[in-house]
Amino acid sequence: MEEIKESLDKWNKVSRDEVVTEKLTSLQLHLRQLEREVKELSPLLEDMKPKQAKYAFKTLATQSAACIEALLLLLGKGPFM
Repeated sequence: MEEIKESLDKWNKVSRDEVVTEKLTSLQLHLRQLEREVKELSPLLEDMKPKQAKYAFKTLATQSAACIEALLLLLGKGPFM
């Protein structure tokens, strides 16, 4: 809970708009959760058969690229900027 409060305080410095602050905080928490899950998944992928691991990687790579592109757009560094 303290982590969320600190995050909200930090984002309040960026924007006084409560909706923007809450959305940025939520995004930050999702990214942290994603990072933890990827770290947990890594050893499990190593135990997979090569074809299974390749399929899992291929499936996740497309979604990951879309997520990265969305973050770049958010930062104003997308291909259309």
